[in-house]
Amino acid sequence: MKILITGGAGFIGSAVVRHIINNTNDSVINVDKLTYAGNLESLITVENDERYFFEQVDICDKAELDRLFIEYRPDAVMHLAAESHVDRSIDGPAEFIQTNIVGTYNMLEAARTYWSGLSDEAKQAFRFHHISTDEVYGDLEGTDDLFIETTSYEPSSPYSASKASSDHLVRAWLRTYGLPTIVTNCSNNYGPYHFPEKLIPLMILNALDGKALPVYGDGMQIRDWLFVEDHARALYKVVTEGAVGETYNIGGHNEKANIDVVKAICSLLEELVPNKPEGIAHYQDLITYVTDRPGHDVRYAIDASKIEKELGWIPEETFESGIRATVEWYLNNKQWWSRVLDGSYAGERLGVSVKGTK
Repeated sequence: MKILITGGAGFIGSAVVRHIINNTNDSVINVDKLTYAGNLESLITVENDERYFFEQVDICDKAELDRLFIEYRPDAVMHLAAESHVDRSIDGPAEFIQTNIVGTYNMLEAARTYWSGLSDEAKQAFRFHHISTDEVYGDLEGTDDLFIETTSYEPSSPYSASKASSDHLVRAWLRTYGLPTIVTNCSNNYGPYHFPEKLIPLMILNALDGKALPVYGDGMQIRDWLFVEDHARALYKVVTEGAVGETYNIGGHNEKANIDVVKAICSLLEELVPNKPEGIAHYQDLITYVTDRPGHDVRYAIDASKIEKELGWIPEETFESGIRATVEWYLNNKQWWSRVLDGSYAGERLGVSVKGTK
């Protein structure tokens, strides 16, 4: 297969690209605008593979998208490109509307134009896989409730509202035009190559630097944590084996309160990096409770039984094994995250062409 992946230089997207190149015979066309969260250094291990191609293209540029479909003639699309940070969406929602809604519309239209010109056999085989989030479902009220594929949408932030809108567009293009689409909604991802503004890498790197570990509110917001490489396996299974028109929820079966995640990181650092920054007796002493963000959902939790039953996918990592692997990765890959923190990775955005060459 030739798979066109949008947002393939991002956190989840790069994990999907690495998984496909390292574990299949498929080719990947990585389409990424390279905004602040896009980092080609997350793809160094695969960038010279003959099955990997890179195109620096904005998904809001319809003409460029049309060119890509004509030039590469993909068998499937995995659409991951999105603005995804809730705090940023609260401060500046316009980019989220543009990328997540208008960008998805452009992807659907470019894909539909291309798909409509395929042979009947190729039309049947083509897939447009839209990757979304459990945040579209809103807040769970009960302690035992779980998001299922038919849970009603009640997004709380500009980010989740824009993703909910994109989900609706994808399903409408299936019903109205027959474009063969699939939607997946995932829980919170974590793991290697995670941009440092997100909770887990932020806590690791702040602790190593002796900085405050800011926790919103009382820290009791519960999330289901999914190791990113488990997610990549699930996404590939969906695009190759999933049924057209279906939605699959992907979760890690690891519900944790944010404060417990932070404490777990602190405990691991006590073990792995006992020599702390000067003046710090215990990493947990750095925990600082800050004013909660507006509209903060209290609990997300996914029922992932459908994808297990129908496609045979289950996560391989427990939270304990995954968080240890994550902390160890950040300890062993200072060059990657230090270049993100000092901004030097951004130079990789300039003069990029196909095949990952710079």
